[in-house]
Amino acid sequence: MSDASTTPLPSLSAALAASRPAAVASQPVVGGPKPVSQASAAAVPGSDTATTPPERPAVPLAQDFGYPDDWLHVNSLDLEAQGVARKADGKVVFVDGALPFEWVSAQVNRKKNNWEAATLTAIHRESSQRVTPGCPHFGLHAGACGGCKMQHLEASAQVAMKQRVLEDNLWHLGKVKPETIWRPIQGPTWGYRYRARLSVRHVIKKGVVLIGFHERKSRYVADMSVCPVLPPHVSAMLVPLRGLIASMDGRDSCPQIELACGDDVTALVLRHLDPLTEADKGRLRSFASAHPGVQWWLQPKGPDTVHLLDPQGTDGVPPLELAYALPDFGIRMPFKPTDFTQVNPHINRVLVSRALRLLDAQKHERVIDWFCGLGNFTLPIATQAKEVLGIEGSDALVARSRENFEKNKAAALDGNAFAATEFVARNLFDMTPAMLLADGRADKWLVDPPREGAFALSKALADIHQQRLRQAGLATADAATATAGPQASGTTPPEPPAADVAIPTGWQPPQRIVYVSCNPATLARDAGLLVHRAGYRCVGAGVVNMFPHTAHVESMAAFEWVGLR
Repeated sequence: MSDASTTPLPSLSAALAASRPAAVASQPVVGGPKPVSQASAAAVPGSDTATTPPERPAVPLAQDFGYPDDWLHVNSLDLEAQGVARKADGKVVFVDGALPFEWVSAQVNRKKNNWEAATLTAIHRESSQRVTPGCPHFGLHAGACGGCKMQHLEASAQVAMKQRVLEDNLWHLGKVKPETIWRPIQGPTWGYRYRARLSVRHVIKKGVVLIGFHERKSRYVADMSVCPVLPPHVSAMLVPLRGLIASMDGRDSCPQIELACGDDVTALVLRHLDPLTEADKGRLRSFASAHPGVQWWLQPKGPDTVHLLDPQGTDGVPPLELAYALPDFGIRMPFKPTDFTQVNPHINRVLVSRALRLLDAQKHERVIDWFCGLGNFTLPIATQAKEVLGIEGSDALVARSRENFEKNKAAALDGNAFAATEFVARNLFDMTPAMLLADGRADKWLVDPPREGAFALSKALADIHQQRLRQAGLATADAATATAGPQASGTTPPEPPAADVAIPTGWQPPQRIVYVSCNPATLARDAGLLVHRAGYRCVGAGVVNMFPHTAHVESMAAFEWVGLR
């Protein structure tokens, strides 16, 4: 696994200096001439003078090289890992299965005025970054699994593509350029997926039970015998699981198995629409006995109904606890199989360690962990700070995070190892400046929102900053935009200024914010607010390859407050 140095960093500037720039696939590497089409000159209607219109982008076209007219040159990948090509008339073609710098043929299956969607049919000149997929169920063929999109692209090139996506989003959506691009956090590309939702389907016509992910662009379940992105022991269980469900009386009423692996337990949550017979429960127990570490959970209705098949254990032995460890901090995190935890525990450990080095919490500081969940970041922060506040929208998760904190505090070798820590439940999507101020001053923030991002939180912080600027008689972002136009600040026109609130004496915004994101678009939006309206600078950003072989982009960014100016 790859990360920055393992020693604690005394400051953020030191952390940034220790980070190497990531390899970014932002520069074209196609060699050869850049010919100009004969259609580059045209006559202006109503004029006898020939005029040269604006040059088209230097995109290789088939006729420029003597290739057949229907060949396409792929220039880049889009967010869905589709190859992006351009026809002679300038129309963009998205080619499923194609890679940058390839010459391909494709079958168009959807047309719009400005673009077309197509599927790869032939590769005439292959990219050096194309590799043989590691899974037999990956591909463009009928019945191919839709769980991965980029197995045909070399692993380091996948990371470079994600880095480019992050940088493009930050600039185009937020007009933000990080001062430093950190080297990516990456690790094993196979056997990493400890969380998964596997569909179950009894296909009566074929007389088989299918278990796995859906087929590409289909609601049908793929016929999978292995899955290399799942842990090896789980992949090896796919075929036995198919046999198990096929043998059950309730095989037609079990649509899903949810996988949640801990360090010692492999939890399988069986969704069943009808009550299970005692015979079926016996079959589940026999399967667990034959596969050490497997633990069956049942879900008759919603997620709140999930429970252990045998809560008291078997043969007088209590069930093992489903949990994962954060060894760098001496923390063990118990969780339920339906709780949100990171899919990739190996990357999560590195992610938490880097985030805390960047946060650099000190023994005299108060830290707020927004969207704290189970306490994945909160508990490690509590080993370094003076006071920690964890805020989460779910009452159930808040209760669970309190339990996890108390368990770890009791198990600590030194009873004073953890700082004073509090957890509260709050709707963070309705955050206001008054609510933000009520939480008190914090020296630093850790923000880890869902895909929707932390817009309300960022806006509340920005509104407070703009109010303080007005009260200090300094130019605000609103005033600058009104004078010079929206492009002057690099952002879209702001909303009307929020109503002023009473700012407590001595209150200051957090001096440092570490933002962990699972959506580069919402990160870019919030970064734009923090940089252009809240008085921060983006000191660094980088990708976290949490989901290899998929187009999912996990990332992290750090911001420092520059003061009232």
